Order: sequence, then structure tokens, then C-alpha cells
Amino acid sequence: MTAEYRQDGPRRVGQVKEVTSVANPIIKDIKALSQKKSRDESKTFLAEGLKLVIDALDRGWTIRTLVYAKAGKGKPLVEKVAARTVAAGGLVLEVNDKVMSSITRRENPQMVAAVFEQRWTALRDVAPKASETWIALDRVRDPGNLGTIIRTADAAGASGVILVGDCTDPFSLETVRATMGSMFALPLVKTTSADFLKWKTSVDARLVATHLAGAVDYRTIDYTSKPVILMMGNEQSGLPDELARAADKLARIPQVGTADSLNLAVATGVMLFEVRRHLLNLDGAK
Repeated sequence: MTAEYRQDGPRRVGQVKEVTSVANPIIKDIKALSQKKSRDESKTFLAEGLKLVIDALDRGWTIRTLVYAKAGKGKPLVEKVAARTVAAGGLVLEVNDKVMSSITRRENPQMVAAVFEQRWTALRDVAPKASETWIALDRVRDPGNLGTIIRTADAAGASGVILVGDCTDPFSLETVRATMGSMFALPLVKTTSADFLKWKTSVDARLVATHLAGAVDYRTIDYTSKPVILMMGNEQSGLPDELARAADKLARIPQVGTADSLNLAVATGVMLFEVRRHLLNLDGAK
């Protein structure tokens, strides 16, 4: 298969490359994406799975490098993704199982992985509209929690996720895996607490935050008259006072039993589906 691809320079004609060594410089660069520093410098990230890669392409994301295992050679869907990648100027690598395992850090890796360009939405460009729900997460630290929240937000029809303060990287492989592809469907925003508070005063939306001091049952709050920004706090320390004071409502989820709290992703899911309950039905309309 011949194609045009771009690798740190002008577009040139070449062939899809076959790589058999984990010491190959391109493979080393891809493996380095397991480190946040490399992801930040290159503004790229790694995702794996044929369905996920196809969904990302269909949503307009750009593949910089596609990697597929030899077992995928000749499979129509893999060939189609490869053709779309090189047509857009990307690089395609055919690798053996050892190389694929080294890239994904799995003993039984997926057949396909891809390096994508990161996408961030600027907070100033977010203007919540009627019936929209945005999730704001303060200093979320666990990659699994963040990925699960992004997946849940997608399922519930939320409009995007705002990361406030020092949050875990949504483009880490662990977070990307946990989103099950939903990160390609939702805008992601990162901001500081100060900028978030300033932005909040400029939009006509209801900020609802969960807080241990919350005296309001989350099921009694009006989620219908304005767009909603659902704010959830850090896994260990919850919301700081400055963010809690900015909330229009401080909500609490009633609990019984001996557990003193819910997992952050579970609590976010409970809140989110209540916020959007009036907009959801079983036929998928929202």
C-alpha cells in the first residue's frame, strides 16, 4: 500500500511502514505518550481499539499515526481506517504482537491503536444554552473516575466537562480507556478556580454543587428553568469553600448504612441523571 504521510516535516510519498522492533524511534515516541510530559509537548495522545478509532474518525478527529497488528492486515475495516489515515497525511505502521504489546502495555493488545491530536475547548467559548448540562470537576485525581465520568456524561447527554484546578490528564491511556470512546464525543475544558468563578458570573446558568454541608436533597432542586453546571469536588477533600460559596444550590445525596461517602464517579452519575431526568426517555430522545 502506498500513501502520502507526514512525519515532522513536509508531506512526502512513502509506503506504509512495517515495524518489527520495539527500539524503532517512532515506536519509542509512541511509547513515550504514556508520560504526561510527552503528551503535553506533542499535544497528542494514544487510544486503542478499532471501533473507538473508527468512531473518532467519524467525529472529525485527526489521526497522526495509526498502528495495527499483522493480524489486521487485509481486514476491510482496518484497511479502510488505514486509507483514511494516509489520505489525511497520517503515518501508518504495521507491527508485530510484541511491538503492539509494548505500545499499549497489555499482554493481549487490541488490533489497532492510534495517536490523535489533543483537543481542548476554551472556557470563554462555553455559553450554556437551555437544557444543557455541563459538568465541572474540581481537582479530580483518579484517571478511572475521570474516564467513567466522561463516559457517563456522554450517555446522559451532557454538553461537556470542565476540569478545574490540578486534575488528572484526560488524555492518559488509563482515562481514555475508561471513557470507552466517549471522550471523542464531548468538549473538554481546563481552567483555574479563579477563571471558573469569573466565568460563572458571566453565564446565565445554575451552578449546583454536591457538598457535605449541603442541606438540600438533590431530588428537590429545579433543574429545568436554566442550564445547569454540575460541580463535583475532589475525591478526598471535596469542594473548597471558595467554590462551594459560588454555588446556587448545595446538594446532598441521602445515604444510609455505614459508608461515609460515594465514589466520585458514582455520585456524579447519580446527580447527572437526576439533573437530566426531565430530558431523557427510553427512545433515546433528549
